[in-house]
Amino acid sequence: MTSALLTPRGRVRASGESTAAGSTAAGSTDPTPILDWHHPSLTALPQPLPADDPLTALRRAHRWIAGAVRPVYSVRDERPVSEVLRRRRGSCSQRLAVLEAFARASGVATRVRGLVVDGRYWYPRFPGLERLVPDQVILAWPEFDLGTSWLTVSELFGDLNDLTSGAPFTNSGPETLFDALSRTAIDWHGTTTCATGSAPCDLSAHVLTDLGHFTSRDELFTHHGQTLCGLARLLAEPVLGRRSAGA
Repeated sequence: MTSALLTPRGRVRASGESTAAGSTAAGSTDPTPILDWHHPSLTALPQPLPADDPLTALRRAHRWIAGAVRPVYSVRDERPVSEVLRRRRGSCSQRLAVLEAFARASGVATRVRGLVVDGRYWYPRFPGLERLVPDQVILAWPEFDLGTSWLTVSELFGDLNDLTSGAPFTNSGPETLFDALSRTAIDWHGTTTCATGSAPCDLSAHVLTDLGHFTSRDELFTHHGQTLCGLARLLAEPVLGRRSAGA
């Protein structure tokens, strides 16, 4: 049984078609409080995104982040990318933000699709603590403007139907959602069927609401809040922010 006690009060999380942000967000390369790619800690790092081949470069950036930023259960979705890199640890949401920041720093516009995911999808991560799992999880799912079309991060390593040949992501054990992107289909919109394994690649049944597109994750969180309320984040972060994902 999930809990609604830890989630922000007074937030109406309706479909994106009826929100101001909706599906018209054009994306941007501008820095934001979260995607602070102009910060010295980012500009001093080796830039993995050459302009001549943005797709290959984004894949290299993903692999670099997977190795450089330790996965933890941080609940501070608003944490600036510069701070995540300084700590060298971050949640899936924070590691995705690092990927977006690298893209924007290299001139590749990004935007996010806001998804409200059923908290029960995270039960395998917290056995015995189900009552503390929030009933709704806000997911900022990045997309990248490659010039001719927008590429969702789910398709960063290939077409979703091609990626179904890999063992599906189970959301348990040491592998995280961020890491699984490089080897299997992560499909929030119900377009695939896994060829092998017991867990589905089609994760659309876990999506409670599609909030539409937003120019940045900052805008998404401003409109719809983060997964946990401020007090819950304050109390949980000192513990979860250091706990390795899968532990």
